[in-house]
Amino acid sequence: MHLPLQWKYRKSCLTSLLAVALSLSAGLAVGQDKASSTSQSQQKSGSGAKKSAETPAKSAPKSSTTAKKPEAKNTKAKSAANSSKQATAKTAAAKAAPVAKVTSYGAVRSHVVYVQDLSSSAVLYSRNDDVPRPIASITKLMTAIVIVDSKLPLSDVIEVTQDDVDTVKHSRSRLAVGTKLTRAEMLHLALMSSENRAANALGRTYPGGLPAFVAAMNAKAQEIGMSRSQFVEPTGLSSDNVATPSDLVKLLQASASREAIHRYTTDQQHEVKFNSGRTTLFRNTNMLVANRDWDIRVSKTGYINEAGQCLVMVARINNRDTAIVLLNAEGKSTRIGDAIRIRQLVQRKELASAPDTVL
Repeated sequence: MHLPLQWKYRKSCLTSLLAVALSLSAGLAVGQDKASSTSQSQQKSGSGAKKSAETPAKSAPKSSTTAKKPEAKNTKAKSAANSSKQATAKTAAAKAAPVAKVTSYGAVRSHVVYVQDLSSSAVLYSRNDDVPRPIASITKLMTAIVIVDSKLPLSDVIEVTQDDVDTVKHSRSRLAVGTKLTRAEMLHLALMSSENRAANALGRTYPGGLPAFVAAMNAKAQEIGMSRSQFVEPTGLSSDNVATPSDLVKLLQASASREAIHRYTTDQQHEVKFNSGRTTLFRNTNMLVANRDWDIRVSKTGYINEAGQCLVMVARINNRDTAIVLLNAEGKSTRIGDAIRIRQLVQRKELASAPDTVL
């Protein structure tokens, strides 16, 4: 059967189209296979890379832990080294510091300290007591001893003159030039209130005047055993009046044995009526005499720049007479505070007989 030429042409076109379609389909399949193969290869490669990347991540904590261990060791080592240094420093400080008895009373701050039990003569404590030092108005105790032992009438009237005015330290006085008082009152004010004009008037009116009086002071010092002391005038204004603390204990003992000196140095206050009719109240320069807790037998304060603040006294502590010598303190409150601390230490029997022990 013969088809028309038109149909033959159509059949040929369809056959060509079918062949092209088959070819395209085969190519597409091949492309898909290649793409699939490439994708799988990439996935494998990616998986390997991922595993490779994860490995350091997992090992990183180990590395971090390993790094921290030396740091911890170093910290411990530093801490141990610091502790060792601190321990060494404490040991060195302990060796360097003097042996001290720990108390709750704090340090005795006066530069010179001397404490002696007069019943046994035992020195309970001493510091910087080896050389003679300026003693300021403690000098007036020797002035008083010379006056009392001279047996001069205590009722004799003495007048303050221009010669009694302090031209060295320019200290103040409530005794005006022209003031007239009995020798007893002059002695009272010199000891209780440390009146310089009164002390100088006592020495000036001594038979033979001041030169004879000073000679009598030094002779009396030798008589009572003050072998390392020197006096040049009766007030204490001169820094050439010097004594050792142990000599001052002898001065205290001699003073306490004379009733007038005991009474005047421990009197709290005294009212004086001047020839003008005016009255003035004088007080003790040692505030401890007004304290009922203290039983003071003799007392004297002193001050000049060269001597610092000074306080000497004999007090009854634990039913025993105890001499306390404090020189070159920095302030009035320091010498009083030191005396209170020493009394407490003696009362509690914490004051050992050990020179140069720090309180």
